[in-house]
Amino acid sequence: MINRGFLSALAGYLLWAVFPIYWRQIKHVAPTEILAHRMVWSVVFLAAVLIVRKHWDWIRPTVRNRPLFLKCILAALVLSINWGVFIWAVNNGFIIESSLGYYINPLLNVALGMIVFKEKLRPLQWLPLILAVCGVLYLTVSYGRPPWIALILAGSFGTYGLIKKTTPLNSIESLSVETAVMFIPAVIYLTTLQLSGTAALGSNSPTTLFLMMAGVVTAVPLLLFAYGAQRIPFSTLGFLQYVAPTGQLLIGRFVYGESFESKQLIGYSIIWLALIIYSAESLTHYRKKAVMVP
Repeated sequence: MINRGFLSALAGYLLWAVFPIYWRQIKHVAPTEILAHRMVWSVVFLAAVLIVRKHWDWIRPTVRNRPLFLKCILAALVLSINWGVFIWAVNNGFIIESSLGYYINPLLNVALGMIVFKEKLRPLQWLPLILAVCGVLYLTVSYGRPPWIALILAGSFGTYGLIKKTTPLNSIESLSVETAVMFIPAVIYLTTLQLSGTAALGSNSPTTLFLMMAGVVTAVPLLLFAYGAQRIPFSTLGFLQYVAPTGQLLIGRFVYGESFESKQLIGYSIIWLALIIYSAESLTHYRKKAVMVP
């Protein structure tokens, strides 16, 4: 029988994989407006989840803990950059390049761990890092520019993970605080648009529905991921994380017809090779570690 945790985590990653299709339904809406709605409706949905679960005793200590709350504010700003760039990229024909950012992210996390937390890399971890750098450099030459979208997405999400690593909040708690931090600026911005008569909300039923459902679309994959992450091995979770960018790449190429030429394939292949080596090395390491634990 397949583990429920595995199915839950897989479902979360599959939903993240099809995110581009969702945002493309409202590509006529400005990315900043979509982002603001995503923040507002995420707060509404997450507040409902916390009320149903009667899980709010952590809120007051978090707000009163100034260093922790400041970290949440910083995480909210970084998350806003990540979400905003992704929405803009998807709706402007850069889904494939966006997927590259999430392929690079695991390797960037290794580098950040080494730089920030002084973590020592195992010998075989250096090879995928070097290959990833070579892949990005190759794509820079083939594109005629650095893959900025991918680098910003990987960098912002890596920084976000770095901040989260130093906070005691779980994924639902932290996302609730982070979206709440952006709630007031988002409401002010959306109210200004509404008063000026340029708001997309209310312009037609499908657009209004897609904007209002942004909170559910944001939170549900996270809930599924959080449930699965608690119930399956870390190594399995590591392999599943490639489902989302792979799905996004396929959607970009075969659903929206984005260009994916042979020179891009070579660059991506170098990074895929890096990920295969990284994943195999990590799996071997964790298996050895498990055997050594009595």
